[in-house]
Amino acid sequence: MIWDTIANIPLAQLTAFIAGGLVLNFAPGQDVFFASACGIQGGPRAGALAGFGVGLGVLFHLTLATVGLGAVVAAHPEALLAVKYAGAAYLLWLAWKSWNAGPVDPTAQAARRPWNIVRRGALSNILNPKPVLFLLAFLPQFTSPAYGAIWQQILGLGLIFAFTGMLVTIGYGVVAGYAGQVLGRRLGLVNKIAAVLFAGLALRLVAK
Repeated sequence: MIWDTIANIPLAQLTAFIAGGLVLNFAPGQDVFFASACGIQGGPRAGALAGFGVGLGVLFHLTLATVGLGAVVAAHPEALLAVKYAGAAYLLWLAWKSWNAGPVDPTAQAARRPWNIVRRGALSNILNPKPVLFLLAFLPQFTSPAYGAIWQQILGLGLIFAFTGMLVTIGYGVVAGYAGQVLGRRLGLVNKIAAVLFAGLALRLVAK
């Protein structure tokens, strides 16, 4: 079983993996900014749902890494560019929608469909080709044939990384959601701020 294999990894090494993953998760990146933008626009609940969706997107990349398809994607730059530009286009579409949405209506927050927010978070992560490349570079450093099947170690460590990352991203989204509520009451510029964040993410994605 996967968790039996993970149990074979020395505790010090597993602790180092979790600590390293948390440092990376806390460093603001596309996922954090996306959840924060959703939180600012839709409130704490929307930020939490966006973070959850991002976590589901990481599971997609983990699946690719586990079966080795990530290496295939990395070997074909044209495929990598296609995914990258598709992700940027999606973020720009979200920016356009946010910019033209008008002031936030607090009474409408409860009417937002949770699945739509989760789906947007998952798509934002899935359309970013970098996570699978990161997983392929990061996870193998903590594996060894002596601990069991490598694919089980990759999958188990990846699930741990995805779970801790989801919690961190949800936290960012919730905090941004409360800040967005304050901004919405005082300035009425919540959607404009979210639009700028989404557009900045798109530019950041294609610039690297």
